Amino acid sequence: MTSPDTTGLAGLRPRLPSPVQEAADSRFDRRGVRLLLKRDDLIHPELIGNKWRKLAPNLTAAAGRTVVTFGGAWSNHLRATAAAGRLLGIPTVGVVRGDELAGRPLNPSLARCAADGMRLHFADRASYRRKSEARVLAGLLRAADAEDAYVVPEGGSNAEAVRSCRELGAELRDRADVVAVACGTGGTLAGLAAGLAPGQRALGVPVLKGGFLAADTEALQQEAFGGRRGDWDMDDRFHFGGYARVPAELDAFAADFERRHAVPVERLYVAKLLYALATLAGEGAFPRGTTVAAVITGRPFP
Repeated sequence: MTSPDTTGLAGLRPRLPSPVQEAADSRFDRRGVRLLLKRDDLIHPELIGNKWRKLAPNLTAAAGRTVVTFGGAWSNHLRATAAAGRLLGIPTVGVVRGDELAGRPLNPSLARCAADGMRLHFADRASYRRKSEARVLAGLLRAADAEDAYVVPEGGSNAEAVRSCRELGAELRDRADVVAVACGTGGTLAGLAAGLAPGQRALGVPVLKGGFLAADTEALQQEAFGGRRGDWDMDDRFHFGGYARVPAELDAFAADFERRHAVPVERLYVAKLLYALATLAGEGAFPRGTTVAAVITGRPFP
């Protein structure tokens, strides 16, 4: 097996830098706010959304070893890792939250992972919550027969991924006053904020409830850079009840945005981000003359 390196990854032909497009939208225009869309969903057709930025350094570090990672039953990260494994010829193992799923038919997302060659192991939720503890992690790897694998954390967020995501901020230097991104683990925000220029601000929109992501993001910056970097904050009001919760109001908003701009809107992350920005614009949170860039981190699952 050939070890993946930067040359091999480049052979997958990512579209970098990802394009930026303007979205003329009356909800922003009437407040004097300009909206840009940073189309990270167009980086690669199979390594969905911004997952390329996080996976590329980890796949390089894995050097051909089996890659084991973690996610829920609808995890974009699991799907991207499985696709990368197939494309690069690297064995992958996905530890899935919820051992009650083991005896059930796979949902379309996990079925795609399996079709791409990922071996799935279903972990009980109590152990899964404690997977950052060394003893629990060792037990999960043992149970998944992946003790010698290269471990990528849930969402792909570790120091290597955070440092890689600095490039996202660098690509938007001087393009916007505020750059906003939906947050699941905080890794993209941590790197994005570090890559922006002085005077630019990063805004995170958590898609999970609990109010813990600010601390997680700061911890990731500490691990990657030795301390907090960049001007960033979070608005915790737009999780709509928690991860994978898509009430009718949010779905209708996303469908309307798709009609207005001919941009497919992924519901679990991107819809919440765009809804948050429209709400904030309506509240007058952005001064007139502000340019806001929304990072489109994924696209709808077919």
